[in-house]
Amino acid sequence: MNSLSVRVARWSARHPWRAIAGWLVFVALCLGVGSAVGTNSAKTADYRVGEAGRAESLAAEAHLERRAAEQVLISSRSGGALDEGAARAAADDLTDRMRRLPEVAGVADPLLSEDRRILMVEVALKGEERDAKDKVDALVAQTSAVQEDHPGLLLEETGSPSVSKGVDKQRGDDLALSEAITLPVTLVTLMVVFGSVTMAGVPLLLALSSIAAAVGLSMVVSHVSPDAGVGTNVILMIGLAVGVDYTLFYLKREREERARSGGRLSSEALVELAAATSGRAVVVSGLAVVASTATLYLASDVIFSSLATGTIVVVLVAVASSLTALPALLVTLGRRAERRALRRAERGKPARRVRGGSGGGRVWNALLRPAARHPLATLCVSVVALLALVVPLAGLKITEMSRDTHSRDIPAMRVYDRLNEAFPEQRVTHQVVVRADASRSPEVGGALREVARRAAADPLFTDASRIRSSADGRTSTLELKVPHLGNSDEAYDSLDRLRDDFLPATVGRITGAEYGVSGDVARYADYPAHQNGKLPLVLGALLLVTFAMTVYAFRSVVLGLLGVGLNLLSAAAALGLLVLVFQGTWAEGLLDFRSTGSIGSRVPLFLFVILFGLSMDYQVFVVSRIREAVLAGVPTRQAVLDGIRSSASVVTSAAVVMTTVFTSFVFLHIIEMKQMGFVLAAAVLIDAFVVRVMVLPAAMLLLGEASWWPSRPGRRPPQAPEKMTASRAAVDVR
Repeated sequence: MNSLSVRVARWSARHPWRAIAGWLVFVALCLGVGSAVGTNSAKTADYRVGEAGRAESLAAEAHLERRAAEQVLISSRSGGALDEGAARAAADDLTDRMRRLPEVAGVADPLLSEDRRILMVEVALKGEERDAKDKVDALVAQTSAVQEDHPGLLLEETGSPSVSKGVDKQRGDDLALSEAITLPVTLVTLMVVFGSVTMAGVPLLLALSSIAAAVGLSMVVSHVSPDAGVGTNVILMIGLAVGVDYTLFYLKREREERARSGGRLSSEALVELAAATSGRAVVVSGLAVVASTATLYLASDVIFSSLATGTIVVVLVAVASSLTALPALLVTLGRRAERRALRRAERGKPARRVRGGSGGGRVWNALLRPAARHPLATLCVSVVALLALVVPLAGLKITEMSRDTHSRDIPAMRVYDRLNEAFPEQRVTHQVVVRADASRSPEVGGALREVARRAAADPLFTDASRIRSSADGRTSTLELKVPHLGNSDEAYDSLDRLRDDFLPATVGRITGAEYGVSGDVARYADYPAHQNGKLPLVLGALLLVTFAMTVYAFRSVVLGLLGVGLNLLSAAAALGLLVLVFQGTWAEGLLDFRSTGSIGSRVPLFLFVILFGLSMDYQVFVVSRIREAVLAGVPTRQAVLDGIRSSASVVTSAAVVMTTVFTSFVFLHIIEMKQMGFVLAAAVLIDAFVVRVMVLPAAMLLLGEASWWPSRPGRRPPQAPEKMTASRAAVDVR
């Protein structure tokens, strides 16, 4: 009763209005400071990994980097033959307008498609590649102006900046839809649990305020760890899930104690009891999520670092809200309920029954019956069923989700498809970068011309090429075109041909030369390879952290090993289910997606890390109830059954809330976010309704007292809540 969580809750309970005001000030301060300092977005250099990243760095140092570009397609508005004279006049007008823009680095000569139906003008932008989407509006405005002056023609604009801007808009619309789905369902779920709109609103309001504070704090933290543009997404996804869950654990325990006490304890005493039990579980769970998520930093990847930062910030804020604002709100609401009860008693009306009993109900008794009566058979059947879900994992194919996988609901993507169809030779560009001593510049030039000659004779390449050299003569680049889409096997084969055959036989023979291949396809190939190289380190650290946190929480090596094993099993089963659904085409209509035949490269690692953290919510809460009963003198077998029954409704409610949050992301258009939402929702359901109901109780019943090895929980006679609260918390007992 003297732990930090209890001391903080005690202060908040005794000074509720100060605590509530303090929390509101904290949220406002976070938002205010965050808005003042702004977000430090990741730069192009932060994304560089592998050979492609090294090549891009060499090119950037010599000012030979590829620039972001926009393509404007000019065609007949009727869809018929193109009036080339009118089209070239429009192209000249567009070129003149674009060159006057400060954002534009240059405009290429117009290019006519082979079927002579489309004229294309390419515009290169100045500055950082990642910042180009913020400059594209000026170009679109000029394209629109030329369109007005040439009404008989159709001008359409696309390019990486336009696509990125369209993706950002679509992501914002999707998140708004996600919130519109999640919030009402969460509120209804909580109303079913508590039977009160007021009590149901408490978890939701605290979660939303935690998200607001976390968004502000993440802006500040981005100046230490740059934001890759996914921070807000993960804060919304994880923040609502854990924010509601932590509040739910705490609130449900307070309601249980209130129902058990029958009005004999004050609201302050009830809050302290909840803090001593569920409050500690919330702190341990939060620290477990933070510790496991921190292993993502070991991936040395700006996107994973951004995901980790957003998760850590929102979880810490959610824990803080459950320790400070929540006790104050509970005392405030409790005192109001006590005054209402007193008035009812004075009028001779019976007191209203407080919902919150710890019984599991008939449904949960039925679900637990197999594990209670036949633990070995239940364990075997459950594990075999989960392993069956793991089987599709053998066919897992991981790829980097490229621009070609974006939704065609984005207008720029539809124009992009037209561009690829009309100008197949412009689909992919490889950039070969070579740096050597300036005295070897002629030798480097000759080697690059030989590479271009070999590529021109290879059907994987076109015959188009361009060589550029830096002012100091130390760095040269060769651009080669590939007439295949960036996510095609032919595009990857062309990259392998360059790296494995052409370059070693030419540039590779120049003494002291550094070289590499960059470009979109090189990025798509190098990123998964970089991640796979970091995977053993991250997973090893994750397993170690999970084991250490479980041992710390329960002083049991056996439970630590069991927790790691169960988390691995549930994560692998969920990932197998993801492969079954998203690598095939049978579920495309059901979930509204177009299968890429692969899983996004970030999904598996993100699943393992986040699920290991979130699983600790259920693990800590359920096993804490079991251990609490054992410490009170209940035999382990009975404690297991009672503990799971008593936590059943909370686990169910928490799982429903989490599943709702994650499932809402399945409605997003971005395929990788769809996959993340689906796999996390599946993992939570598997963990809550199979692992914690079937596998965990069966395993602990079979292990018996050995579950607690090497510690042996000292048994003490149970104390009445009144005595424990009076003696340890020094609060009034009525």
